[in-house]
Amino acid sequence: MKKISVYILAYNEADKIKDALDSVAWADEIVVADSYSTDDTALIAQRKGARVVQIDFSGFGNLRNDAISACSHHWIFSLDSDERCTEQAKQEILSIINATDSLDAYYVPRRNYFLGKWIRHSGFYPDYRQPQLFRKGVLKFKPDAVHERYDVLSAKPCGYLKSHIFQIPYKNLEEVIHKANRYSTLGAEKLIESKKAPGLFKAMTHGFWAAFSLYILKLGFLDGWPGFIIALGNFEGTFYKYAKFYLTKHPPAESQWDKLADWKSGDTC
Repeated sequence: MKKISVYILAYNEADKIKDALDSVAWADEIVVADSYSTDDTALIAQRKGARVVQIDFSGFGNLRNDAISACSHHWIFSLDSDERCTEQAKQEILSIINATDSLDAYYVPRRNYFLGKWIRHSGFYPDYRQPQLFRKGVLKFKPDAVHERYDVLSAKPCGYLKSHIFQIPYKNLEEVIHKANRYSTLGAEKLIESKKAPGLFKAMTHGFWAAFSLYILKLGFLDGWPGFIIALGNFEGTFYKYAKFYLTKHPPAESQWDKLADWKSGDTC
């Protein structure tokens, strides 16, 4: 029987990490790549038998490369803290890694749930993100802050699992807002590296397109309230990404803050 490592990315995921770990308890090794969580994420992972490696966060691309390097076995399956491996996916994964004619990398379909509903549209199913099952040394991520690109270092084509895993991308509305804020900051850093020119028109058009493509072109309106909230969240996240990018290039003048300080001190002149 071939052995497999699972790596899980985590940061302050104490309310999610246990279920993620339980869903891959069958693996020969579980590596939790933690970025110095301030909650009990690392403690819970250690109690569940996972090996926790602490990695400074310098973008998701670098984080994934470091997590892969920490894995011991020839086959690797990646899982995020908000994902759950199903029994069907487990059986298919074990069949693949023990077959003699397996490919080198496989995409895994994800079934997303939000507000208690399976999101069938909005581009959320089958939602192939990146190869999640692969041989070590085959997948290399670029050092992107977010929405990390990757290279598949194999002459073989990528395969596709038939069995899906579960994902709960947002546990509530607060997490939609939190992720829009965090990912827009990381996205702004990526834009800075791209040398693109910022502007209000770009912020509006990119934000509108992000929402329109999910809600109309990808039929998100068929998902009801969850579909609308997802589209609106994508508008906000995209808009604020470009807005934050603009502010890095055009920060408020220092004199404006001086005037504010004068106002606070009672000087209205």
